[in-house]
Amino acid sequence: MDYVQRIRKRIGTQPLVVAGATVLVQNEQGELLFQYRKDTKEWGLPGGAMEPGETLEQTAVRELKEETGLIAGHVRQVATYSGEDFFYRF
Repeated sequence: MDYVQRIRKRIGTQPLVVAGATVLVQNEQGELLFQYRKDTKEWGLPGGAMEPGETLEQTAVRELKEETGLIAGHVRQVATYSGEDFFYRF
């Protein structure tokens, strides 16, 4: 059970603020990798929630490997998004 699942078990369905990372994977032709998410039934980018002690870059590398099996090469933070427009309910 990961960190978010453990916290969720304690607080139930109350809103929970969680930092996370999303990864843009681009091939030599400039195409982006999308994945079909079984949980939301939508196409999206690989990524997920930060675990205690991780940096955002470490989160991105871990989530990419967990979700796609790919090992990240060069990783750099491109942008930070927050606020009401980025509220997501699982």
